[in-house]
Amino acid sequence: MSSDEPSRHLWRPYTQMRGAAPPLEAVTTHSSRIVLAGGRELVDGIASWWTAVHGYNHPHIARAVADQLARMPHVMFGGLTHAPAERLAARLAALLPGDLDHVFLSDSGSVAVEVALKMAAQMWLNRGVNGRTKVLGFRGGYHGDTMGAMSVCDPEEGMHRRFGAYLPTQVFCDLPRTQAETEALDRMLAAHRETLAAVIVEPLVQGAGGMRMHPPEVLATVAALARRHGLPLIADEIFTGFGRTGTLFACAQAGIVPDILCLSKALTGGTMALAATIARTEVFEAFWSEDPASALMHGPTFMANPLACAAANASLDLFETEPRLAQANAIAARLADGLEPLRRAPGVADVRVLGAIGAVQFAKAPDLPGLKARLLDRGVWVRPFGDIVYLTPALTIGAADLDRLIEAITAVVTE
Repeated sequence: MSSDEPSRHLWRPYTQMRGAAPPLEAVTTHSSRIVLAGGRELVDGIASWWTAVHGYNHPHIARAVADQLARMPHVMFGGLTHAPAERLAARLAALLPGDLDHVFLSDSGSVAVEVALKMAAQMWLNRGVNGRTKVLGFRGGYHGDTMGAMSVCDPEEGMHRRFGAYLPTQVFCDLPRTQAETEALDRMLAAHRETLAAVIVEPLVQGAGGMRMHPPEVLATVAALARRHGLPLIADEIFTGFGRTGTLFACAQAGIVPDILCLSKALTGGTMALAATIARTEVFEAFWSEDPASALMHGPTFMANPLACAAANASLDLFETEPRLAQANAIAARLADGLEPLRRAPGVADVRVLGAIGAVQFAKAPDLPGLKARLLDRGVWVRPFGDIVYLTPALTIGAADLDRLIEAITAVVTE
């Protein structure tokens, strides 16, 4: 076992620790840059796993968190409430379509999905309906690393496929991109209708499953079929929410209102952990009862953390006062112009762009460590995985930094 200092005690994410290269030490951040020990700067092409939509260290968010820290960094949410959470819930409800009015705050995207799955299952139990214990998910999907969330990820190609024996057995189908796939989904929903509690989908982009994109019509078809079969639709917008696809929420492009919506990642502008599971009134009313056992039995210790809620409110301020969606669409245009020529490069299978997301898919999985190293040599922080290299920069990234990212990917792909 390595004894290299200073990181030998840290178990790092998605990393085979034996033989792993030492991680780079970040010491500060600014704008779209990560500054390493020694002073080297990297242009961040993935906004810290898609969270830092306003860039790093935005002063408005920093001030809001500092002000809240001086007043009350945390208080339990069981039996108590506070203004940052009340304000955040009201603002989210006002931004969302339809009657998505009931906001449950937790502390990570995976937990937001767990809460959504629990809401759907308990909704049926509270209505006196037993046996609805499964969820229909889609191949290529990814919804998180906790056990329930893992169970609705792609069971064959996803990163959690080794855990199949430990996970609840769910129902999977292809996204309905063709008429045949639409009919197959309809048949699957009919066949499993009495055992299904919900349908879960990532709107427009299956993120960690490979940046697989589908048009709004596909999402609308999923919503219509779920409604036809009387099943609540869970929309996982943990990746796609807050401008990433060019609209504030991806569901808007299909004109749908999911029954349950999951948000996280960019919710606080990339400053700290917070998530929200938001339900329509019909779902919430299944828990409205004289029976204490009908309450939603979930309560993370740090749910509705006031610091995180203050950051989220400040982030929403920026979406109101600064041109984030226009910036996302400008990034989309530049990514399309810059990456599209790679479609003709040897070894490239596809190029995809949607909003502030750009992905180049290889015909076969590349040497990932070597690819990462070559990107670092060009001064960019990009984390390819599987058979893709992708960009999800801050919506505020400057033109020069965005071009540097595109040029680095172009160079390593065409080598």
